[in-house]
Amino acid sequence: MTRPFAVLALAALASRAAPETRTPPAPDPILFVHGWQGSAAQWRPLMARFRSDGWGDRQLFAWTFDDRESNAAIAARISARVDQILAATGASRVDVVTHSMGSLSARYYLKNLARPGRVDAWVSLGGPNHGTQAAWLCFSPACREMRPGSPFLAALNRRDETPGGARYATWWSPCDEAVQPAASAALDGAENHQTRCLSHLQLLTDSAVYRGVRDFVSGRVLLVRKSRASAERQRHLTQRRGDAEARRAATLTYRGSAVTLW
Repeated sequence: MTRPFAVLALAALASRAAPETRTPPAPDPILFVHGWQGSAAQWRPLMARFRSDGWGDRQLFAWTFDDRESNAAIAARISARVDQILAATGASRVDVVTHSMGSLSARYYLKNLARPGRVDAWVSLGGPNHGTQAAWLCFSPACREMRPGSPFLAALNRRDETPGGARYATWWSPCDEAVQPAASAALDGAENHQTRCLSHLQLLTDSAVYRGVRDFVSGRVLLVRKSRASAERQRHLTQRRGDAEARRAATLTYRGSAVTLW
């Protein structure tokens, strides 16, 4: 009679000692938001890298929208798109990765339209979050809103630049020809990352930028929120040249490539 009890005891010990295997949670779906004169096609290199790192096609969403509308109108489209993604995937929240002017539209969505908890992580690549002198060279509603000191930017940045419970991160390049001054991208309350010398569009294809974005949206790294003073110091790094020099730089960029400024 003792043998069956011994077998049961050994079985219980073996089951207790066996390591518990848990399936890692699926990553949040990602919505990619392009900038002025951009398109969904610009996200193909970045999306390919996410696929290589385990994201599925049903977790990566990019679409082309009419960027001649105001940022508020684009934000309403982002809101509808987020609802569609959550309904289609069954996820409870999304990550939003933006480029250039898309940073402004998506941040307007977070500040004014998003329901709490809908967005986990927000990323800006080369976003003119405090304006760009290059926007004096274009005249659509959304483009005028990118001008430094515009009423739209004043309202967007008033009080809290990173509203709600989402995590915020920016990547900006000191060589960005479309965002002048380049450090305009830095936000109070965000993780602000200066890259190596990259052009505006190279921010979409650089491998180091991708790795940082991947780790941020996946939560692999725990980043410390920076202080308001730190973000302000970053923004003012490139402003010493003065507005006149920044505007001349933007004009030269415009003459060289009028179509791919944003």
